[in-house]
Amino acid sequence: MHPGVGTGVTGAVNIDIPLPGPTTPVHECLPSAGPDQKAVSTMGYDEAISFVPFYEQALENVIDKIDVVVGHHANLVAIATARVCRRHGKPLALFLHGTGIEPRHHAGYHDRLWDEIEEAIRSAKGLLVTTKYVRDSLVRPLIDLDNKRFLVLPCGIDLEEFHPDRNGTAARRFDLPDRYVICPGALTRSKGPQNVVAASTEYADLAPTVFIGAGELQAELERELGDRGRFLGFVSAADKAKLINGSTLLVAAPEKKEHFGIKYAEALAGGTPCVAYEGGGGDSIVTREVGILTAREPVELGRAVRRILEDEPRRRRMAVAARRRAERRFDTVQLAKTLEAWLSDLI
Repeated sequence: MHPGVGTGVTGAVNIDIPLPGPTTPVHECLPSAGPDQKAVSTMGYDEAISFVPFYEQALENVIDKIDVVVGHHANLVAIATARVCRRHGKPLALFLHGTGIEPRHHAGYHDRLWDEIEEAIRSAKGLLVTTKYVRDSLVRPLIDLDNKRFLVLPCGIDLEEFHPDRNGTAARRFDLPDRYVICPGALTRSKGPQNVVAASTEYADLAPTVFIGAGELQAELERELGDRGRFLGFVSAADKAKLINGSTLLVAAPEKKEHFGIKYAEALAGGTPCVAYEGGGGDSIVTREVGILTAREPVELGRAVRRILEDEPRRRRMAVAARRRAERRFDTVQLAKTLEAWLSDLI
């Protein structure tokens, strides 16, 4: 269930939540989602709470058929799902993504609205987070909750799509060399592509850096990167997977600490070692067997990339260990079984 559900999730019953006007309340404004988004954390109480009845009504229409409700984000959905579940005696699990919680650490959310969000979180029968970082550094400093109430469940990866042998002809179609460093993600300052551009001066003689993703920084960064690499812009999901699978290393340097970092898990599944800034949820994905976490500074990042590029036996060992770690930790099928068992216990 989601406002503007579009084509929806394959294999699911997708229900649109009609909203009263053009504004879509969101946890985080995304460049690709259009101009009518507004972060709930920036709204006044009356504006924010006015959307909640529409979420409630959509859920009321199907609640009799539901065994357990999973609400996403410490946001309006938390309030709406808590209200409906309370009225109908249904168990509620809330998935507390870091992007919904983090604004409260920076004085976001009207106090009265946050009080209702916090009440909803406290009332939930179970709480999902992707990393201990989200639980321990974002949620629990705001709301004192027992660790036993949480399930730490990483994001899952399709191990067939992201696989060392599944690079196809993508590199050839994009006219890329055999060795290249890849940096996926939106070209926005918070995602840190500018830090990777700066870092590339340390290793550009060994491999070019290929950026996939679009954003307002592209023209500026293309000028700064020069002949040290290329920007491919937006690519399809299938090409993204093949380009990551075929890359020599994945490098990333976001400005803020990431709550999970799906690109790192995708890279590991593709047998691609990672070099990234330390701190946040990425620390639970990238270990020293599969990559390097550096101080949050471009020169340190670039030098770490260079060390791996100059040591091919080490890089190959990391690649093997990366795939093995993805199979153990990030297999969608196994994680789905864990989630299913946990939800069954809540029921």
